[in-house]
Amino acid sequence: MDNGIHIEGLTKRYGQGQTAVDALKGVDMAVAPGEVVGLIGPSGSGKSTLLKCLGAVIEPTAGRMSLGGAVIYEQGWKTSDLRALRRDKIGFVFQAPYLIPFLDVTDNVALLPMLAGRPNAEARRQARDLLDALDVGHRARAMPSQLSGGEQQRVAIARALINRPPVILADEPTAPLDSERALAVIRLLNQMAQQFETAVIVVTHDEKIIPTFKRIYHIRDGRTEEETGQGLYP
Repeated sequence: MDNGIHIEGLTKRYGQGQTAVDALKGVDMAVAPGEVVGLIGPSGSGKSTLLKCLGAVIEPTAGRMSLGGAVIYEQGWKTSDLRALRRDKIGFVFQAPYLIPFLDVTDNVALLPMLAGRPNAEARRQARDLLDALDVGHRARAMPSQLSGGEQQRVAIARALINRPPVILADEPTAPLDSERALAVIRLLNQMAQQFETAVIVVTHDEKIIPTFKRIYHIRDGRTEEETGQGLYP
């Protein structure tokens, strides 16, 4: 697979000697552009460690990772600027939206491209286009405190998409939402994944959304097993 997410033999060891703990023990995973897959597993199974490695937050011990057609890790990081890697290659969606409370909706979304050096007017224009696509364009001038929970999560998704990353990592994005809003978020992630040819991994314990995935990776004791999901949409 040239684009999307491709992981081979990824391992992560914490500590050394007799106290060493192998959190990941040779993970293999592939997610195509436009695809949304689920990642599930019990607490302590390695989900958080895998997500942190994919997000270039912690360094793996061994293995190979490619994002968007570029190898980012193999016997060490392939770039010295991990902040730029996270900004340009990876979008993040969390359980809480983490919107900046003193910026309006447009500037919350436009901030990343502004920090990357894009002209402010261009960044704001792209932000408004994304907000329109996500049906929250009418809230472009609102402050985060004025939004509903569902609206805040849509703005968070727009922020994750603004730099057109090849990969989005969504960590429990539906946990605080009721069934209707949770399924709406998953539909939205699928639509955006296909529209922008983005590979999306959703880490979840939320049983409401697990039937929506066409493919699921179970992680147990640091290893992944792939299975075909139901792919059901309401």
